[in-house]
Amino acid sequence: MKVISTNIGNPTAIKWNGRTIKTGIYKYPIEGSIVLQKEEVENDTIIDRKNHGGIYKACYLFSTDNYDFWKDKYPNLDWDWGMFGENLSINSLDESQIRIGDIYKLGSALVQVTQPREPCFKLGIRFKNQEVLKQFIEHEKPGVYVKVLKEGSVSCGDFLELKEQSTNTLTVKQFYQLLYMRKKDSDLVKLAISNKALPLYKREYLEKFL
Repeated sequence: MKVISTNIGNPTAIKWNGRTIKTGIYKYPIEGSIVLQKEEVENDTIIDRKNHGGIYKACYLFSTDNYDFWKDKYPNLDWDWGMFGENLSINSLDESQIRIGDIYKLGSALVQVTQPREPCFKLGIRFKNQEVLKQFIEHEKPGVYVKVLKEGSVSCGDFLELKEQSTNTLTVKQFYQLLYMRKKDSDLVKLAISNKALPLYKREYLEKFL
Protein backbone atom coordinates (compact mmCIF):
# COMPACT_ATOMS: atom_id res chain seq x y z
CA MET A 1 0.00 0.00 0.00
CA LYS A 2 1.72 3.10 -1.30
CA VAL A 3 1.03 6.77 -0.58
CA ILE A 4 0.00 8.42 -3.83
CA SER A 5 -0.93 11.85 -2.50
CA THR A 6 -0.65 13.91 0.68
CA ASN A 7 -3.59 16.28 1.10
CA ILE A 8 -4.33 19.33 3.26
CA GLY A 9 -7.45 21.48 3.54
CA ASN A 10 -7.97 25.17 4.17
CA PRO A 11 -11.09 26.60 5.82
CA THR A 12 -13.83 26.87 3.19
CA ALA A 13 -17.10 28.76 3.65
CA ILE A 14 -20.18 27.03 2.26
CA LYS A 15 -23.92 27.70 2.23
CA TRP A 16 -26.04 25.10 4.02
CA ASN A 17 -29.73 25.38 4.85
CA GLY A 18 -29.71 29.14 4.56
CA ARG A 19 -26.62 29.78 6.64
CA THR A 20 -22.89 29.99 6.07
CA ILE A 21 -20.68 27.38 7.70
CA LYS A 22 -17.01 26.49 7.41
CA THR A 23 -15.56 23.11 6.59
CA GLY A 24 -12.18 21.46 6.11
CA ILE A 25 -13.40 18.75 3.70
CA TYR A 26 -11.97 20.55 0.68
CA LYS A 27 -8.53 18.94 0.78
CA TYR A 28 -6.06 19.10 -2.11
CA PRO A 29 -2.64 17.61 -2.87
CA ILE A 30 0.40 19.42 -1.55
CA GLU A 31 4.07 19.28 -2.44
CA GLY A 32 6.09 17.47 0.17
CA SER A 33 5.19 15.62 3.33
CA ILE A 34 2.52 15.95 6.00
CA VAL A 35 3.14 15.51 9.72
CA LEU A 36 0.93 13.18 11.73
CA GLN A 37 0.36 14.49 15.24
CA LYS A 38 -1.50 12.85 18.10
CA GLU A 39 -4.87 14.47 17.36
CA GLU A 40 -4.55 15.93 13.87
CA VAL A 41 -2.45 16.43 10.79
CA GLU A 42 -0.22 19.47 11.17
CA ASN A 43 -1.49 22.52 9.22
CA ASP A 44 -4.72 20.76 8.24
CA THR A 45 -8.14 22.33 8.87
CA ILE A 46 -10.55 20.78 11.36
CA ILE A 47 -13.64 22.86 12.04
CA ASP A 48 -15.98 20.32 13.66
CA ARG A 49 -13.82 18.83 16.39
CA LYS A 50 -16.71 16.86 17.83
CA ASN A 51 -16.78 14.61 14.76
CA HIS A 52 -13.33 15.05 13.23
CA GLY A 53 -9.79 14.90 14.52
CA GLY A 54 -8.90 13.75 18.01
CA ILE A 55 -7.02 10.68 19.16
CA TYR A 56 -9.17 8.16 17.27
CA LYS A 57 -9.49 10.21 14.06
CA ALA A 58 -6.09 11.85 13.82
CA CYS A 59 -5.67 11.08 10.12
CA TYR A 60 -7.96 9.75 7.38
CA LEU A 61 -6.76 7.32 4.68
CA PHE A 62 -8.70 6.52 1.51
CA SER A 63 -7.93 4.17 -1.37
CA THR A 64 -7.06 5.56 -4.79
CA ASP A 65 -8.47 2.32 -6.22
CA ASN A 66 -11.98 3.67 -5.58
CA TYR A 67 -11.60 6.83 -7.63
CA ASP A 68 -12.57 5.37 -11.02
CA PHE A 69 -15.86 4.07 -9.58
CA TRP A 70 -16.78 7.52 -8.27
CA LYS A 71 -15.56 9.36 -11.36
CA ASP A 72 -17.96 7.27 -13.44
CA LYS A 73 -20.82 8.30 -11.15
CA TYR A 74 -19.83 11.98 -10.99
CA PRO A 75 -17.95 12.76 -14.22
CA ASN A 76 -18.62 16.50 -14.09
CA LEU A 77 -16.83 17.20 -10.82
CA ASP A 78 -13.38 18.75 -10.68
CA TRP A 79 -11.46 15.63 -9.70
CA ASP A 80 -8.22 15.53 -7.76
CA TRP A 81 -6.80 13.50 -4.87
CA GLY A 82 -8.31 14.47 -1.54
CA MET A 83 -11.83 14.51 -2.99
CA PHE A 84 -13.18 12.47 -0.07
CA GLY A 85 -11.52 14.64 2.54
CA GLU A 86 -8.67 12.20 3.03
CA ASN A 87 -5.27 13.34 4.21
CA LEU A 88 -3.61 10.38 2.53
CA SER A 89 -4.61 8.83 -0.79
CA ILE A 90 -3.17 5.30 -0.77
CA ASN A 91 -3.35 2.57 -3.38
CA SER A 92 -4.50 -1.01 -2.68
CA LEU A 93 -6.01 -0.13 0.70
CA ASP A 94 -8.54 -2.93 1.29
CA GLU A 95 -11.04 -2.56 4.13
CA SER A 96 -11.99 -6.24 3.87
CA GLN A 97 -8.42 -7.22 4.83
CA ILE A 98 -7.47 -4.51 7.31
CA ARG A 99 -8.46 -5.21 10.92
CA ILE A 100 -9.53 -2.70 13.53
CA GLY A 101 -6.45 -2.50 15.75
CA ASP A 102 -3.83 -3.30 13.10
CA ILE A 103 -0.63 -1.31 13.61
CA TYR A 104 1.26 0.09 10.61
CA LYS A 105 4.45 1.97 9.92
CA LEU A 106 3.57 4.98 7.77
CA GLY A 107 6.53 7.11 6.77
CA SER A 108 8.31 7.84 10.04
CA ALA A 109 5.03 7.55 11.98
CA LEU A 110 3.43 4.54 13.66
CA VAL A 111 -0.37 4.35 13.44
CA GLN A 112 -3.21 2.07 14.53
CA VAL A 113 -6.46 1.55 12.62
CA THR A 114 -9.42 2.62 14.76
CA GLN A 115 -12.57 2.85 12.62
CA PRO A 116 -14.05 3.47 9.17
CA ARG A 117 -15.30 6.82 7.97
CA GLU A 118 -19.04 7.47 8.36
CA PRO A 119 -20.11 10.07 5.78
CA CYS A 120 -21.82 13.33 6.73
CA PHE A 121 -23.61 16.04 4.76
CA LYS A 122 -20.34 17.84 4.02
CA LEU A 123 -19.32 15.03 1.67
CA GLY A 124 -22.62 15.64 -0.10
CA ILE A 125 -21.78 19.31 -0.38
CA ARG A 126 -18.43 18.59 -1.99
CA PHE A 127 -20.09 16.18 -4.41
CA LYS A 128 -22.98 18.62 -4.99
CA ASN A 129 -25.41 15.81 -4.28
CA GLN A 130 -26.54 14.47 -0.89
CA GLU A 131 -27.36 11.14 -2.56
CA VAL A 132 -23.65 10.40 -2.40
CA LEU A 133 -24.04 9.59 1.32
CA LYS A 134 -26.30 6.60 0.63
CA GLN A 135 -24.09 5.55 -2.29
CA PHE A 136 -20.96 5.83 -0.14
CA ILE A 137 -22.48 3.61 2.55
CA GLU A 138 -23.64 1.02 0.01
CA HIS A 139 -20.24 0.91 -1.70
CA GLU A 140 -18.68 -0.34 1.57
CA LYS A 141 -15.23 1.11 0.89
CA PRO A 142 -15.12 3.92 3.45
CA GLY A 143 -11.40 4.27 4.09
CA VAL A 144 -9.92 4.21 7.58
CA TYR A 145 -9.15 6.55 10.44
CA VAL A 146 -5.99 5.99 12.43
CA LYS A 147 -4.66 6.73 15.88
CA VAL A 148 -1.09 8.06 15.89
CA LEU A 149 1.05 5.95 18.23
CA LYS A 150 4.27 7.69 17.18
CA GLU A 151 4.24 11.09 15.52
CA GLY A 152 6.08 11.42 12.23
CA SER A 153 6.03 12.65 8.65
CA VAL A 154 4.57 10.97 5.58
CA SER A 155 5.51 11.64 1.96
CA CYS A 156 4.32 10.46 -1.43
CA GLY A 157 6.01 7.14 -2.18
CA ASP A 158 5.99 6.00 1.45
CA PHE A 159 4.35 2.67 2.23
CA LEU A 160 1.72 1.58 4.73
CA GLU A 161 3.57 -1.41 6.21
CA LEU A 162 1.86 -3.82 8.60
CA LYS A 163 3.88 -4.14 11.81
CA GLU A 164 1.42 -5.89 14.11
CA GLN A 165 -1.86 -7.54 13.15
CA SER A 166 -4.68 -7.33 15.66
CA THR A 167 -5.56 -10.61 17.35
CA ASN A 168 -9.18 -9.46 17.18
CA THR A 169 -10.31 -10.50 13.68
CA LEU A 170 -12.87 -7.72 13.13
CA THR A 171 -12.14 -6.07 9.78
CA VAL A 172 -12.90 -2.47 8.91
CA LYS A 173 -15.48 -3.65 6.37
CA GLN A 174 -17.22 -5.93 8.88
CA PHE A 175 -17.47 -3.12 11.39
CA TYR A 176 -18.74 -0.73 8.74
CA GLN A 177 -21.44 -3.21 7.74
CA LEU A 178 -22.32 -3.70 11.41
CA LEU A 179 -22.86 0.02 11.92
CA TYR A 180 -25.54 0.14 9.23
CA MET A 181 -27.23 -3.22 9.88
CA ARG A 182 -30.86 -2.84 10.93
CA LYS A 183 -30.66 -6.19 12.71
CA LYS A 184 -27.22 -6.41 14.25
CA ASP A 185 -25.23 -9.63 13.93
CA SER A 186 -24.66 -10.65 17.55
CA ASP A 187 -21.32 -12.35 16.81
CA LEU A 188 -20.00 -9.19 15.14
CA VAL A 189 -21.32 -7.09 18.01
CA LYS A 190 -19.44 -9.23 20.51
CA LEU A 191 -16.29 -9.06 18.40
CA ALA A 192 -16.54 -5.27 18.19
CA ILE A 193 -17.20 -4.81 21.91
CA SER A 194 -14.09 -6.84 22.73
CA ASN A 195 -11.90 -4.79 20.37
CA LYS A 196 -10.06 -2.27 22.55
CA ALA A 197 -8.80 -0.33 19.52
CA LEU A 198 -12.33 0.92 18.88
CA PRO A 199 -13.31 4.13 20.70
CA LEU A 200 -15.09 3.35 23.98
CA TYR A 201 -18.25 5.23 22.96
CA LYS A 202 -18.59 2.98 19.90
CA ARG A 203 -18.33 -0.14 22.03
CA GLU A 204 -20.79 1.19 24.60
CA TYR A 205 -23.25 2.03 21.84
CA LEU A 206 -23.13 -1.54 20.53
CA GLU A 207 -23.66 -3.15 23.93
CA LYS A 208 -27.37 -2.36 23.82
CA PHE A 209 -27.79 -4.70 20.84
CA LEU A 210 -26.84 -7.80 22.82
